[in-house]
Amino acid sequence: MAKSVLLIFFLGLLFTFGAAADPGPLQDFGVAQAGTAVHLPGNTSNAVSSRVTPALAFLLPGRNTLGISMARIDYAPWGFNPPHAYLLATKILIVLEGTVNQNPGVITVANAVFGSIPDIAMDILAKAFQVDKTIVGQIQSKF
Repeated sequence: MAKSVLLIFFLGLLFTFGAAADPGPLQDFGVAQAGTAVHLPGNTSNAVSSRVTPALAFLLPGRNTLGISMARIDYAPWGFNPPHAYLLATKILIVLEGTVNQNPGVITVANAVFGSIPDIAMDILAKAFQVDKTIVGQIQSKF
C-alpha cells in the first residue's frame, strides 16, 4: 500500500513538472537573418509623413514565442502618428533619434470612420462632428 501511494505521489509530481514547462523555450530566440528589412528606414513620403514597419515573427526571426508585438516607426520631420487606440494592449516607445512631444494614446480613427466600407451616412457624420456635409465629403474623399 505504501509503495503504491509513493508511486502515485512521484507520478503526480512528474506530471506537474511536465505541465508547467515551456512548450518550446528554444523557439523564444532565433538566429538573426540578414534578409529582413526591419533595420532599413521606412518610406515616409505619405500623407502623415511616417511609416510603421511591424516586427512580426516572420519578418524578424528571433522574436518567435515571446508573446509581444513590436514595430519600427519612422517619422519624417513634422511627421505624426494619426490618433488611434489599442484594445487590451499597451505601448512602449523608445526614441533613438530626435524627440517625441506627446503620446496621445491601434485602431486608426480616421480610417475607421471616414474610410469605412460600407460608408457611414454623411448625415450621421455631419451631426456627430458638428460640421457641414460638404466638409464630411471632402474628408471622405481622402480615404
